[in-house]
Amino acid sequence: MSDKKISAASRDKFLSVWPDLRDELIAYLANESMPQDAKDWFKKSLDHNTPGGKLNRGISVVDTVEILKGSSLSDEEYKRAAILGWCIELLQAYFLVADDIMDASITRRGQPCWYRVDGVGNIAINDAFMLEAAIYYLLKKHFRQEKYYVDILELFLETTFQTEMGQLIDLITAPEDVVDLSKFSLQKHHLIVVYKTAYYSFYLPVALAMHMAGVTNADAYKKALDILLPLGEYFQVQDDYLDCYGTPEQIGKIGTDIQDNKCGWVINVALGIATAEQRKILDDNYGQKDSSKEAAVKAVFADLNITKRFEDYEAESYKKINGLIDEIPAEGSEGLKREVFQAFLAKVYKRTK
Repeated sequence: MSDKKISAASRDKFLSVWPDLRDELIAYLANESMPQDAKDWFKKSLDHNTPGGKLNRGISVVDTVEILKGSSLSDEEYKRAAILGWCIELLQAYFLVADDIMDASITRRGQPCWYRVDGVGNIAINDAFMLEAAIYYLLKKHFRQEKYYVDILELFLETTFQTEMGQLIDLITAPEDVVDLSKFSLQKHHLIVVYKTAYYSFYLPVALAMHMAGVTNADAYKKALDILLPLGEYFQVQDDYLDCYGTPEQIGKIGTDIQDNKCGWVINVALGIATAEQRKILDDNYGQKDSSKEAAVKAVFADLNITKRFEDYEAESYKKINGLIDEIPAEGSEGLKREVFQAFLAKVYKRTK
């Protein structure tokens, strides 16, 4: 079986758990005597916003539990790991529904953003809250009896707060309608990507799997964090680079970061090394909804050899992350295994989409 088919099979198996979880959430509304139109609305919101993405975060929980266990999961173990994975996907759905309203986005995952669906509008704000609340209903129903229940509750709550802090820095540093490159810096970029992306996309899936696998040593969680935050930062830097240099066929979208005034890695590297003349071109043209101004920014990037700088950054990051992974003994230590982190790095290294 090819990797692609294995991946498709993993995705299909994970997706097969979703209808039961969605129905449990609708049944909760029914038990609360909610009217039929409210139940229908919530079902539509859940299905529109939760299962449509790549599902990498959710499936990573299942994969990591299996690696830590060292053998295939029983049907019951798989379902429990998948429930934790779907809770991350609900968290992702909550973030994206809110983010699309804040950014006035048009489409998401090839369909209209939820707030732009006919008849939804600002009701999407409450729908986002309900997507988040659904996480805690499912955790209570399925994990309340576990000794790690409070640990995973705190993990979701802390990770949510961290992500929202990252979103705040992003929103006040780079509003689309006010371009001020003096607010940008690589330090700001670092904070945005670590808090807005790395905690919930990289650390959360692994930490949940570690709790389910019975890992209790605090040092093991610290070690996981020390590897996964740099890995998450590297992933986001790739994203920023691909938005500027990837083709639509490659990345599945037209890159808009330059026109949208994004505080990305590419512009921050450029600002750090630009001459006064180049800086003026960036100040005059970045964050403008104009393709000729975007071209002027890209010409400066080309003059500054950003592609070579990214290749150097990628090689350095790969070496650094592998060094951190190699600090875990080959036979494993404190419930951690190198394979968990090697699997994440293999998915990310030199990706083109």
